[in-house]
Amino acid sequence: MPVIPDEFLDLMAEKFRMLADPTRLAILRALMAGERSVGQVVEETARNQANVSKHLKMLAEAGLVSRRKEGLQVFYKIDDPLVERLCHLVCETIVEEAREGMDRRRALLDGWGGEGRSRG
Repeated sequence: MPVIPDEFLDLMAEKFRMLADPTRLAILRALMAGERSVGQVVEETARNQANVSKHLKMLAEAGLVSRRKEGLQVFYKIDDPLVERLCHLVCETIVEEAREGMDRRRALLDGWGGEGRSRG
């Protein structure tokens, strides 16, 4: 894999910054199912409209989502294929870490074998 140029670091940090907020992640999760109106995103994320609109604007300015207007409604969709890939990769990592943690705890419990129970 090539070395990441210094010029990319700020751009990378901005993408990670956009993904580092639970509200923005909830919005992106809603948009992974397809294009949504602002009202649909508000309903699916259970956040208030002002907050959702603010975060949608940030995501659009960062190039992660695109918007289109139809009459009075504004629709958003994911515009960067990296978003879904990265979210799925992180989720897979979280699941794998949880499994490994459970395996370690199971091994600890299996190794316990009841020693020390009969002390009294």
